[in-house]
Amino acid sequence: MASSNNAPSLGRCGGFVAQYPQDAFHLPARRTSVPEARRRVSALLHEWGAAQHVRDDVELVVSELFTNAVRHTDSEKVGCELALFGAHIRIEISDQGGPEDSAPHVQPGSVDKECGRGLFLVGALSDSWGSRPADSGRGRVVWADLPYSSLAH
Repeated sequence: MASSNNAPSLGRCGGFVAQYPQDAFHLPARRTSVPEARRRVSALLHEWGAAQHVRDDVELVVSELFTNAVRHTDSEKVGCELALFGAHIRIEISDQGGPEDSAPHVQPGSVDKECGRGLFLVGALSDSWGSRPADSGRGRVVWADLPYSSLAH
């Protein structure tokens, strides 16, 4: 689905998100933090009772977005927020900006290249995704909404 810049942030939803499971963490903006982010997300989703295919998809999206934040920004740290709402899980990866600080977009022809497939995969796995300026005024938040189901379903 096409990306959008006008999705609300998790923090701006008032009392709406507070009634659903959510979590957030920050890690140093280093390549070695990507597998740590993946491990944290996997453990959290296991706690929440997410189905295996959901855990796999969310881990991949977090890995791709976290990697982009490390690679393409001058951030010292990268944030990750997850929240369940209805039949979806919202992922938000925040950075501290960089030299270009432009909105991420799928590169034409990136599907056939080894590097550059990340946002294509994010779009393929997500019901919707996009980015917006960070609330701090520096950096961006890239978000994705993925279908969620638990082991109970």
